[in-house]
Amino acid sequence: MNSVDSLARLHSVIESRKPANGGDPEASYVARLLHKGPDAFLKKIGEEATEVVMAAKDADHGGDPAKIVNEVADLWFHCMIALSHYGLEPADVVAELARREGTSGIEEKALRKVRAREGSGE
Repeated sequence: MNSVDSLARLHSVIESRKPANGGDPEASYVARLLHKGPDAFLKKIGEEATEVVMAAKDADHGGDPAKIVNEVADLWFHCMIALSHYGLEPADVVAELARREGTSGIEEKALRKVRAREGSGE
């Protein structure tokens, strides 16, 4: 099973839960988050990111590293809800990661700063 295919299938389910596609907030957690609007799912992203950090810190002190996987899965899931809300797909993120492949993180960060300066007219 291809992980990109798994993400695409999950994206399709999330899309089907959008209010415009008939998602029922009474029957679906995703529909409920989307119905409440960005503040609801963005708050969840923040909470899940914090839980990833806490699970990693716990793992550093003898905790179960598998909890990191569980928390990252929750984080990715809520990020996918945000992607869907903004008309984006997991494939967009995969393409961006592929674009960055082979570029040093230091170079990438420097390029983003240059682009930001150029865009701001400095």
